[in-house]
Amino acid sequence: MSDMITADLVDLDLSADTKEAAARALAERMVALGRVTDLEGFLADVAAREAQMPTGLDGGIGIPHCRSAHVTEPTLAFGRSAAGIDFGAPDGPADLIFLIAAPAGADDAHLTILSSLARQLMNSEFTDALRSAGDAATAAALIRGDETPAKGAQAAAGTPAGAAQNTAAAPAAASAGTAAANTSTDSASDAGERPFRIVAVTSCPTGIAHTYMAAESLENAGREAGVELVVETQGSAGFTRLDPAVIAAADGVIFAHDVPVRDKDRFAGKPTVDVGVKAGINRPAELIGDVRAKAARGEVTSGSAPSTPVERAGEAGESYGSKLRKWLMSGVSYMVPFVAAGGLLIALGFAIGGYQVNKAPSVMDHFVWTQGDSWAALLFQIGVVSFGFLVPVLAGYIAYGMADRPGLVPGFVGGMIASTIGAGFLGGLAAGLIAGGVVMSIQKVKIPAAVRGIMPVVVIPLISSAIVGFLMFVVIGKPIASAQKGLTDWLNGLSGSNAILLGALLGLMMCFDLGGPVNKVAYTFATAGIAVSNPSDSAMKIMAAVMAAGMVPPLAMALATTVRGKLFTETERENGKAAWVLGASFISEGAIPFAAADPLRVIPSSMVGGAVTGALSMAFGATLRAPHGGIFVVPLIGSPFLYLIAIAVGVCVTTALVVILKGLRKSAQQTPAGGSAAGPAATAKEAKQPVAA
Repeated sequence: MSDMITADLVDLDLSADTKEAAARALAERMVALGRVTDLEGFLADVAAREAQMPTGLDGGIGIPHCRSAHVTEPTLAFGRSAAGIDFGAPDGPADLIFLIAAPAGADDAHLTILSSLARQLMNSEFTDALRSAGDAATAAALIRGDETPAKGAQAAAGTPAGAAQNTAAAPAAASAGTAAANTSTDSASDAGERPFRIVAVTSCPTGIAHTYMAAESLENAGREAGVELVVETQGSAGFTRLDPAVIAAADGVIFAHDVPVRDKDRFAGKPTVDVGVKAGINRPAELIGDVRAKAARGEVTSGSAPSTPVERAGEAGESYGSKLRKWLMSGVSYMVPFVAAGGLLIALGFAIGGYQVNKAPSVMDHFVWTQGDSWAALLFQIGVVSFGFLVPVLAGYIAYGMADRPGLVPGFVGGMIASTIGAGFLGGLAAGLIAGGVVMSIQKVKIPAAVRGIMPVVVIPLISSAIVGFLMFVVIGKPIASAQKGLTDWLNGLSGSNAILLGALLGLMMCFDLGGPVNKVAYTFATAGIAVSNPSDSAMKIMAAVMAAGMVPPLAMALATTVRGKLFTETERENGKAAWVLGASFISEGAIPFAAADPLRVIPSSMVGGAVTGALSMAFGATLRAPHGGIFVVPLIGSPFLYLIAIAVGVCVTTALVVILKGLRKSAQQTPAGGSAAGPAATAKEAKQPVAA
């Protein structure tokens, strides 16, 4: 640990006011010591990690961290902010900031040390000592473990100094969990009864910090609650699987994770609480209470539960808006493949057989192997069937996101009813939310043990489907169908400036979060309009505007890295090569690495270019029957030449804005003498690599 942090890597008067500025200030110290070779490339990796999940923790702690090819050796920098910096923690700004830099190929010993530091951050005596440290050398010594807090520091589960003697993070975590279990067992034995047993798994995207902090927090809460709790940490240093006998004897399971749990089927058939890793850090006692309550009600998992955040119903501490977003995104994420496959098949059918193919007889009654029209009709009719799943799948997986597998049946039933009565996309949304809500309400009812076995297979599907069907057929279906028809008629009536404004708005939405919820709302709105065998002209114009705008950000980033490569890091220039293909294929996510590294310049520029493209596409009257495909479906586009011009104009606008804004930033960082205004670390960096004008 002695070589991972020194006094030169400590700033007790950190003056930054944003998390980006804080990361830059601490990273510059790493650059000055030769620990980081490319400042901008490293910061881009830090920003990309931050974009996955905020790194702020309760208690005034921020831990930006990443693995990066620009790091020469594992390094830790520490900053203390008097004003506090917002790292996204629920309880407010952070005053203790730890920037953790791990090489792309960091070995297990180094990762063990970093994970042990993460555990120490759950020790209030450790953080209090850092807040009162009078000089950088003292703070560095505390972090290294050369000095201990005034009282009780060794009571925490592992200090950095102790961890330095251990070269396997996962066994260390397992030992801590076993110690907790033994403590609880002894206490329970004194009381003459077996303690409640819990097994837990923690994991985070990087596997360096949050994984081990959640484990430490859960173990501490287990000791306080008199619960026998053992944690399996699935971190970057690997993991040691829990003993199958320990899992078999457990009364409940806690998953605190933001990446899929490996070998999750091992835990099937037990009461399970499934949350994000931050909940394991911030609400361990509540999670233990939740799993005990589920065990008391006899709720168990029937198999592998949802393993990614978008498929979970949301954490208890989240706002309703956050939960609603996750539920809707769950439905949309499962719906999109049906839309893409069905839409492209329909478009190919039109391309081969002409627009009259929608009037062809069923291929079951008439199919001639040697006739192109028969093949066109076959493709078209398969596509129509695939599109027919759009609303049921949307509703079914919204309900699944809310209530897990029991929500699937009423969700699909409600979605199919929405399609039958003409309630369309809006009806699917309503049916999915209602189905999920009904199932969640039924699950809260205390059921006799004798009936629990048939609940998920018979009782819940029966009751929930009946309730959802009644509501959709009799109560809300007709008003929603009327609203859907009104929306469709309004879209069909759009012309002139109104259509252009709609195109600009959809372009802004497509480029706002590059594949995120806002982007998906615009995309789903467009695909719902063409999800019929004979879509209206307005619906096809909307689809064309949406796809054109979505192609702009990655293509613009690719062009910008080509014409002004010096404004971008080596990593970004490599990403720019891939962005050509991603943009041409209508994959907006190709611009995410650039947006994560420099959101204040890339995202607004992309939104302006997307709005221009969407407006021009509408003004040119371009149409599109396919929901995906990029330039590969240009033959299926109405007014293809003007359509490509709209995309080219938007790409040029975004490229110009990005180049100008990045150029202004580079100029602002230079002093009149040509040095950097950012400080000695940046000056050292510039000595190796000239700053682009």
